[in-house]
Amino acid sequence: MDAIITAGGIPQPEDPLYPYSNGNSKALIDVAGKPMIQWVLDALGNAKKVDKVIIIGLSPKNELVCKKPLYYISNQGRMLSNIVAGVNKALELDNKTQYVLLVSSDIPTLKGEMVDWLVNTCRKTKDDLYYGVCPREVMEKRFPDSKRTYTKLKDIELCGADINVTHVRMATEHLDMWESLIGTRKSPLKQAGIIGLGTLIRVFTRNIGLDELVAVVSERIGIKGRAIMWSHAEPCMDVDKPHQLELLRKDLAKQQKKATAKASPKKKPKVKSTAKPSSGAKKVAAFAAARTLTKSKAKSKKK
Repeated sequence: MDAIITAGGIPQPEDPLYPYSNGNSKALIDVAGKPMIQWVLDALGNAKKVDKVIIIGLSPKNELVCKKPLYYISNQGRMLSNIVAGVNKALELDNKTQYVLLVSSDIPTLKGEMVDWLVNTCRKTKDDLYYGVCPREVMEKRFPDSKRTYTKLKDIELCGADINVTHVRMATEHLDMWESLIGTRKSPLKQAGIIGLGTLIRVFTRNIGLDELVAVVSERIGIKGRAIMWSHAEPCMDVDKPHQLELLRKDLAKQQKKATAKASPKKKPKVKSTAKPSSGAKKVAAFAAARTLTKSKAKSKKK
């Protein structure tokens, strides 16, 4: 499966991450000695289920590396336009492509084995969109100081993942609906007109469970959607605020230190010899000492 990384966002002066970006893409902010997106590329490169990687919003001049073939697309200006451009590139590379991974550039603690688990899990069914969620207890156990915002449902409190799987037809169908959802994602009142005011009220009053919510929203927007429950927090731990950036910088620096210590060969301690000289060795030493003394005395008499 090909992976599409969205990396076109550039923090503006009002953005809390602006002081860290130096006017460049958020994806290039340093995290433990690497651009943030490079950690994501390392994870995708180590994933056995990833074939090619398409980066949107950066260029080869950024000198990024990956074990998998890399392709670049310029920023299209809008989130949905970037996703559509990425899907079209995947189809250009292989017109038999059915599903793609949509990956954010700001989840640097992602690991290759997590990507493989997601791909394998999604391949068990034939849905249009697979959206990952992480229970609050999983997130707070791994990152207790993350201060994430959670959606509180009837049966669970959760946050969303930043790596998901979609069928390629989602890039050509329902575009108006997706444009509306993305454009109003920070305005619950505007979203009510899309997913239904009754559903929104049920979410606010915690009167609807996750499975029912997925079914209602999928029917409303005309797709087959499925929630993927993560047992790992890393795919859902993105960097939106300075304290989250510092948190992941420390976390990854600690991981690097452990990896370096594990890879370094251990020096064997020097063992002091405690063996006592044999009787034969003692006789040889005594003979040599006596001979030296005799020669010394003979020289003294000649003088």
